[in-house]
Amino acid sequence: MIKALQRRFALSKEGAVDLIKGCIACVAQDISFMLPVGLLYYFIIDTMNGGVSGNRIAFYVIGALVCLALIFIATWFQYNTTYLATYVESGVRRISLAERLRKIPLSFFGKKDLADLTNSIMGDCATLETAFSHYVPALAGSIISTTLIAIFLFVYDWRMALAAVWVLPIAFAITLFSSRIQGHFNRKSVTANVAFESGVQECIESLQDLKTNNAEESYLKGLDRKIDYVEKRHIVSELGTAIFVVSSTLILKFGIATVALVGSALLIRGEINIPLFFLFLLVASRLYAPLEGALQNLAAVISTKTNINRMNEILDHPIQAGSNRVTNEGYDIVLDHVGFAYNTGETVLKDISFTAKQGEVTALVGPSGGGKTTVSRLVARFWDINKGKITVGGMDISKIEPETLLSLYSIVFQDVILFNNTIMENIRIGKKDASDEEVIAAARLANCEEFAAKLPDGYNSMIGENGCELSGGERQRISIARAFLKDSPIVLLDEATASLDVENETLIQTALSKLIKDKTVLVIAHRMRTVSGADKVIVLSDGMVAEQGTPKELMNTGKLYPHMVKLQTISQEWGI
Repeated sequence: MIKALQRRFALSKEGAVDLIKGCIACVAQDISFMLPVGLLYYFIIDTMNGGVSGNRIAFYVIGALVCLALIFIATWFQYNTTYLATYVESGVRRISLAERLRKIPLSFFGKKDLADLTNSIMGDCATLETAFSHYVPALAGSIISTTLIAIFLFVYDWRMALAAVWVLPIAFAITLFSSRIQGHFNRKSVTANVAFESGVQECIESLQDLKTNNAEESYLKGLDRKIDYVEKRHIVSELGTAIFVVSSTLILKFGIATVALVGSALLIRGEINIPLFFLFLLVASRLYAPLEGALQNLAAVISTKTNINRMNEILDHPIQAGSNRVTNEGYDIVLDHVGFAYNTGETVLKDISFTAKQGEVTALVGPSGGGKTTVSRLVARFWDINKGKITVGGMDISKIEPETLLSLYSIVFQDVILFNNTIMENIRIGKKDASDEEVIAAARLANCEEFAAKLPDGYNSMIGENGCELSGGERQRISIARAFLKDSPIVLLDEATASLDVENETLIQTALSKLIKDKTVLVIAHRMRTVSGADKVIVLSDGMVAEQGTPKELMNTGKLYPHMVKLQTISQEWGI
């Protein structure tokens, strides 16, 4: 049962247990609310039989106090097992989603945009938070307590009980019948929400380009249409739900009428007495009130199915697993007939084989789209290959847990990601326990000292969101400083000097020469000047290794490499 609840509502094991406790608490609360009805029933009987004596008055006073105490205890228990437990589970759910995303292959993110994933972690979790604090336990409590009360009524008089409960299965059937329609409406609403949030995020991120091209007005018109569509979808969704819920609630109203009619007929024939008739009227009036809320809760629970499916898509996605212990002997990287295609079906690498040896610099060059960056991602196991094998020191990387594997790598990508923190802390990401002296030493190697000294607080200066206070070259030097600080045996550089001027590029290359001693270095670059000192050059074209060898060998025997050098020489001589 716990596993079924975990699957149905995307809960942790503890969350499923808390949900069961919450349902039990709601049952106890609903039954406690019926206790005063029973006390009132016996009070009426005593009144009709000649009045209430002194001893009976004490009984009813004590009974009322006991009912009040039981209601208080049941309500307190219900609050703690629904609301408080739900908030704890909401935090656990968000963390579990984030942890799952951390272990999912990067190929998954090619199918999702940031707004969609953010909506799952924040929006979907918030929706379920409301569902598990307000809807699910209350619904389960109403159904179970109503069933128990119905059994109690049938014990007293099956005819009156039937008159009271015949409306219940019809009302619930109408609401359940709407599940497919509500699911359709909710999917449309979620899709509209994601499109709107993605549009807002895109607008903020590309505001500079929109202003530059005088495209703000046209873009905002499109955003207005997305906002209008979100509003429309929510209205349609609410109306679609309301039609069924209101119809079900209307059916419930007939229950009191049938109790009154059947009870009156039986009373006239003398088959029941007035207290019993009065009891059934009291119970019926108390029975239907929570059920009206239960029908609304049922509709709300049905509508959460889309949100739950979105979360389960993340939680059920296969993760990259492997051993937490590395078994490599040395750090030679070997790609053996490697093939790879993205989820779109686009084949990027067809048959790649080469070796990047320890203590050497291996450069990957070639036309755009040839697969250079993809190779670097596969070597770090950001994706898993479709065929072939990649080894590090003879160790198959597909059998190593990604985070364990990445402890062997220092990586500098072309697209630098920085955090809204100080220069010091942004560099320290490369090695969390590094001292300030170690961070500053790495920063000097990456030539960060020059621009850090100009800032008000030096290395403790805040650099803004994604380093917006810095230039592109300065941001990239911080990324390179991280690699220096981590000082791993394998270094991957993807266009690491693309944003640097010639002077800084020379300084960085000088520093890199100190870093790469006895290490395996894989460099991706478009500038032939950057790779001229490489020990080995791999030329990739159309997902294949077109040429490989030393720069000198390729200049003498190659075709594509000399052509690229010639074209770049011409471009460097070009001027206005």
